[in-house]
Amino acid sequence: MSVDVTIVQGPLGPDTRSTGELGSGAVLTFEGVVRPTEGSAPISALDYDAYLPMAETMLAELAQDMVERHELMAIEVEHSVGRVGAGETSFRLRVVSEHRAEGLAAADEFITKMKQDVPLFKVPVELPAQVES
Repeated sequence: MSVDVTIVQGPLGPDTRSTGELGSGAVLTFEGVVRPTEGSAPISALDYDAYLPMAETMLAELAQDMVERHELMAIEVEHSVGRVGAGETSFRLRVVSEHRAEGLAAADEFITKMKQDVPLFKVPVELPAQVES
């Protein structure tokens, strides 16, 4: 059972990890992508901020809790801080489990609790005003 948490500056790159572990039957990857709107307002990006020492610790504790409660083989978390443009990836969760049911349940629970409890904050960056000519 392994837990890996990484917080990176800017958008996440492509997911290069696609294989499971020996005995795994499910490798689930969820990617959170910045939408081009926040509410109904168009945006160009989100600026993410975090209280890093606490956010890293809380993400690791939450991941470890998911490993234990859902009997996962591994969980990997990547989250951005700084500016992430619309269409870019700001969050990635990879869950490795023996069966899909526990992996899907763990992924849903992890994301819900992360959004509620972990000190990660986002501020929308509005599109620049159009200059009429």
